[in-house]
Amino acid sequence: MTNEQLRHLADYLVPQRSSPYGDGRDHLLFLAEALRTFRDTGALAPSGADLVNALVVPVTSRPNRPISVLEVGAGTGVVTRRLAQMLRPGDRLHVVEANPRFAERLREDPVLAARHPGVGLRLSACRVEQLPEQSRRSGEAEQSGRPEQSGESWERYDVIVSGLPFTNFTPEQVRDILDLHLRLLAPGGELTYFGYLGTTTARTLVSGPRRGARHRAVVRLLRQFEAAYGLGERTVWRNLPPARAYLLRSHQRPDGLPGRTDDNRQISTFR
Repeated sequence: MTNEQLRHLADYLVPQRSSPYGDGRDHLLFLAEALRTFRDTGALAPSGADLVNALVVPVTSRPNRPISVLEVGAGTGVVTRRLAQMLRPGDRLHVVEANPRFAERLREDPVLAARHPGVGLRLSACRVEQLPEQSRRSGEAEQSGRPEQSGESWERYDVIVSGLPFTNFTPEQVRDILDLHLRLLAPGGELTYFGYLGTTTARTLVSGPRRGARHRAVVRLLRQFEAAYGLGERTVWRNLPPARAYLLRSHQRPDGLPGRTDDNRQISTFR
C-alpha cells in the first residue's frame, strides 16, 4: 500500500475528530509519514500516554506566573494536545513542526482550538534551527493576537519539549540542536526529550557498523549534555517501543545564581 493510499484510508476509516492522545487517523498518518521520511519522523507510532506524561513534567511543576512553552517536533500532536489542556490563561505555546502534513493536521485540531481562553498558540512550520532567523526576519504574531516579545533576537521559553529523533541525526547536528535548545531557554528553564531503548544494537544489526558507530557517537554526546545539565530521567516501559525521558535545566536561574543539579523536587517527580 502506498503512502497516499494510507492517508486516504485514514480519512475513510476514522472521523476527523481528536482526543488528548489522538485517534486512529493520527496513527495512520504517522505511519504513512514514517514510511515516507523515517529519518525525520523516527518512529512508527506517536508517543503513548505514559511517555507524554513524562515529557510534560516541567509544566506540572511550573512557577506561579504565566509561562512560555516551546514544543519541537510535534508530529500529529499527542504532546501538543496535552500541553494545550494543561496551560492556563496568559501562558503561551509555540509549536514547531517541519513536516507539512503534520503541521496541517495541527492547524485543524479541535482540541487545540478548544484550549483555555487566553492561552496563546503559535505554529511554525519549519525546523527549530530556523527559529532565530524567523524571529529576526518576520516578528510573526501569535494566534492569540498578542505581539512578539521585543528586545531580543529570539524568544526565550520556560519549558522546551523536544520530540526530535536525535539518534537519526549526525553528532554535529545533535550538538547544534541541543545548544540551540539551551540558548532558547529562559534562565532556569527546563528541557525534556526522549530516546527509545535498545536502539544502538538494533541500528548496528539493521544498518551496519558505520551507522551503528554514528548512533553510538550521538548517544555519547547526549550523555555529556545530561551529565552537565541533567536533573533526572524516567524509563517508560508502557510505550511502543519502551523509551526513556530526560529532564535538563539551563544553568542560570532567574535570580542569576548558577543552577543546581541536585534539585530533589524535580528528580523525585521525574524518576
